[in-house]
Amino acid sequence: MLSFWGLSILLAGPPLLLWAYLTKDVGPLYHIATFLGISGVRLAGIKIEEAGRENIKPGQNYIFMSNHASNLDPPIEIPRIHRRCSVLVKKELFRVPILGVGMRIAKLVPVDRSNREAALESVREGVDVLREGLNMMVYPEGTRTPDGKLQAFKKGPFHLAMESGVPVLPITIVGTYDSWPKNRFALKPGMITVIYHPAISPQDFSDRDELMTAVWNAIAGGLPV
Repeated sequence: MLSFWGLSILLAGPPLLLWAYLTKDVGPLYHIATFLGISGVRLAGIKIEEAGRENIKPGQNYIFMSNHASNLDPPIEIPRIHRRCSVLVKKELFRVPILGVGMRIAKLVPVDRSNREAALESVREGVDVLREGLNMMVYPEGTRTPDGKLQAFKKGPFHLAMESGVPVLPITIVGTYDSWPKNRFALKPGMITVIYHPAISPQDFSDRDELMTAVWNAIAGGLPV
């Protein structure tokens, strides 16, 4: 899987980036990148099933918030989201050659938690992206779980939700921790389940902490006991 991804970036990345830069059309770059991402996952023997797909309403953009159990999560979840999706990404990844340029062209949002001003700038960039009608994928735990359990959430994504007013759609992904957990190189084929919960409107909550609790409970409710 990793070899497939690496070779794909080297071969397809430069011409797609050039096309996006010259035409200002990131559609081909986005669609081919997400296709290659999910293709690599399937080559590794991962099968995927979904539940609650009806909770995603056509024509509505969302802030999708998911538990983060594995590096398999983004290449499984993002290609399954209707329309283009931005992502809050650690700023360090924007330094990776080719990948970093592609992420900027695709309007992914860098996250820098080193200081308050940088974090606020990430929120402002995210709001601008959402107001353009794009979706946003967020992993509010901030990093992969070390033990498969749902961790405490960071507050930044909920500032973004309250500021933008865009509905939050919680997602529970089950099985990726067993297939490829943090700190294990070997990947084990298996079945992954993606559960889409009913959307949650930020306007229904008086503050960020109440919204955060509601989203945490929704995601936790889909995890095995």
